[in-house]
Amino acid sequence: MPLNKTKIRQSFSAASATYDGVAALQRSVGYALLDAVDGNITGTLLDIGCGTGFLTAELLRFNPQQLIALDIALPMLQATRDRQRCTKRATLLCADAEFLPLRDGSVNHVFSNLALQWCSNLEAVFTDIKRLLKPEGSVIFSTFAPQTLQELKAAWASVDDYAHVNDFYNATQISDFLQKAGFVNIDITCTLYTPEYESVLELMQELKHIGAHNVREKRNKHCTSKTAMRRMITAYETHRINGKIPASFEVFRVVAS
Repeated sequence: MPLNKTKIRQSFSAASATYDGVAALQRSVGYALLDAVDGNITGTLLDIGCGTGFLTAELLRFNPQQLIALDIALPMLQATRDRQRCTKRATLLCADAEFLPLRDGSVNHVFSNLALQWCSNLEAVFTDIKRLLKPEGSVIFSTFAPQTLQELKAAWASVDDYAHVNDFYNATQISDFLQKAGFVNIDITCTLYTPEYESVLELMQELKHIGAHNVREKRNKHCTSKTAMRRMITAYETHRINGKIPASFEVFRVVAS
């Protein structure tokens, strides 16, 4: 699934100022991810895709000796820096999760909350994470699953043949990628979140404000017409329940070592 990294960087950079105001789902998933942590964390902890740093701040409660907060978008790291709890205790690193600039065996644990779905080659990412992990190291991450935004995808499919919504790997693919990278103990759990919105436009505005645009290389390069947008909204309206517009967000929580 080729993704446009320049577009990803631009989208999340632009969203850094609005992200916290609309990222309720990301916080809920992040707190659920923290439940997978057992006691204090020893050694070095890497937070991949730290965003504005809300999970980074929470990870400090587990008392790692060193915490590295990594993100592809510099404005997101600046937002992390501005969270006073992280300023003096986290090392900030602007880098791409698909090209981790860390030496072999330098990290004890890796965390990532709803970030790895923005990587084109997950097998390569997991191989690189395995490279930098120490022998007893582990990775804990969340990522979107295939049913995410299924209503929006179906609504657009009734309008044209372009890919308006990103695709996501299934559990079997993720497990295979992890095994090929050298991970042995793999646990994948799935949770479906269904927040509700007053309108389709409210959902789309939220996706814009968190930087979750369609970033596939092969997509409609032209501006979507008002007619196409109206047709999509009309199609989505068939999903309205009790006066609200639902949106599915299927999330995998993965623990591997």
